[in-house]
Amino acid sequence: QVQLVESGGGLVQPGGSLRLSCAASGFTFSNSRMNWYRQAPGKEREWVALITAIGNIPNYATSVKGRFTISRDNAKSTVYLSMNNLKPEDTAVYYCNADFWEQGTRVGGWGQGTQVTVSS
Repeated sequence: QVQLVESGGGLVQPGGSLRLSCAASGFTFSNSRMNWYRQAPGKEREWVALITAIGNIPNYATSVKGRFTISRDNAKSTVYLSMNNLKPEDTAVYYCNADFWEQGTRVGGWGQGTQVTVSS
């Protein structure tokens, strides 16, 4: 059973930084692509960043490229999202997502989300 628990959200001023964490369990973390998504009030959930299982290759949405960094620690089964130079438009609930194949079936899972508010 995929379990993902996000933490690290909070209130930060524009230009500030936060580091989100997502602790995973219930599956082989090292075999999973990991994603971060976010959902702002009144908007659809949008993809923010991913890190591959093989090679730890990151990829980012254009809106966060150069400001956000995704990383993973397979020994701790944890994925991180470091966010710098935060803007009010980054305000959203941030979700961690696991994406992997198991016995020929694509499996996914979501955490409960952590709130990030960027405001002065």
